[in-house]
Amino acid sequence: MNMHRLLRRCALLAGLTAGLLSATTSWAVPSFARQTGQDCAACHIGAFGPQLTPFGIKFKIGGYTDSNGSSGNVPLSGMVVASRTHTGKAQDAAPVDGYKTNDNAALDEASLFIAGKLADQLGAFMQVTYDGIGKKTAIDQMDLRFAHATEWQGKELILGASLNNNPGVQDPFNSMPVWGFPYIGSALGFSGPETGTLINGALEQHVLGASAYAFLDNSWYAELGSYRSLSLTAQSRLGLGREDDPGKLGNGTAYWRLAWFKDLKSSAYSVGLFGFNSSIQPDRTNGSGSNRYRDIGIDGQYQFLGTREHVFTLQGSYVHETQRRDALLAAGEASNLNGSLNELKLNASYHFNQSWGLSLGHFRTDGTADSLLYAANAGNVPDSAGQILQLDWTPFGKEDSWGAPWANVKLGAQYTRYSKYNGAAKNYDGAGRNAADNNTLFLFAWTSF
Repeated sequence: MNMHRLLRRCALLAGLTAGLLSATTSWAVPSFARQTGQDCAACHIGAFGPQLTPFGIKFKIGGYTDSNGSSGNVPLSGMVVASRTHTGKAQDAAPVDGYKTNDNAALDEASLFIAGKLADQLGAFMQVTYDGIGKKTAIDQMDLRFAHATEWQGKELILGASLNNNPGVQDPFNSMPVWGFPYIGSALGFSGPETGTLINGALEQHVLGASAYAFLDNSWYAELGSYRSLSLTAQSRLGLGREDDPGKLGNGTAYWRLAWFKDLKSSAYSVGLFGFNSSIQPDRTNGSGSNRYRDIGIDGQYQFLGTREHVFTLQGSYVHETQRRDALLAAGEASNLNGSLNELKLNASYHFNQSWGLSLGHFRTDGTADSLLYAANAGNVPDSAGQILQLDWTPFGKEDSWGAPWANVKLGAQYTRYSKYNGAAKNYDGAGRNAADNNTLFLFAWTSF
């Protein structure tokens, strides 16, 4: 096993890495559009991607059950993503067996969705994905929801519950790190920091959680839930494999979310707090040590919607994670018992006529030094930072588009620039590779139907 793979495995066991191959995304699936009678742009900024309009936020809180009343809608959709990736300097080894060290074209993924109303108060967003890079099929994002509308002291109240497999995927505002820009990224180049907080995708698909939520007066949102690890057998049966198992979560695992939301029709905004506390037993052996994590974050967004011809958005999140690394210390994989990690994401976007999009993001991850956990990094720190620029065009996916709402296509070019990677701007690996060498141009074609 080479040093890069060993480092990735140790980081995964610690629950710290989001993984280079993970793209925490969800989509504007056409089955929602057929069910509601609306085009995809009614729910999603730019017709594609996780940025939700006020209509989309309320649709998700309502359990994916809002409908135009017509019968015969089948809650099935599909998606295919293809891409070409170029990095500033060829990688030392091919990122995945069967590919080159640079200039790779690929069928990234093909997904099937069960998405929409299942019963009067029950809806789902469930995704099964064929990974064209890893050549395997597995369960992807899952969010099964129950929602009940009532009143409290004369104000509208929605009470609901979510069964999901990724902490934060059920968030209705889609502004937490798990939804952070970029919404689609390269699996054959570099699309963000190697090391991430636990709530930023480190557990996705490998856990099962249940939470209860309330949405009062179209403004106040609160949610509380807990998660359990899937068994190794269950992970294998779901196509996830056992090699990426993050370990066994402790009984005290808790997820919480508070937010304030305001829909002003021509604009909207939200601001919130969130947290995730858990312990992880890497080897799942009774009596063995665990690593403990506490994530606390703040997030917010602003949308100028106007007449939907010119749409401007701002989003941001910040997470502080404290760590107690008993299991890592005992295994000789960390030199310090305690540590911390900080994660910042900011992005702005502009869309013209829901067709042409320009997005700019900034990301930064930094943390305390550890001579063993980050042994391969400059200065023994996880620090990375950079910017992402994306240009995209959505020819199909709007109300007056050809084939609406069945045909949806987005074409895009995304460029990721690194000012720091794994601890330094220059020679971060001790072998002469610079952060700028990882700058990645990612061209993609993305369709849903």
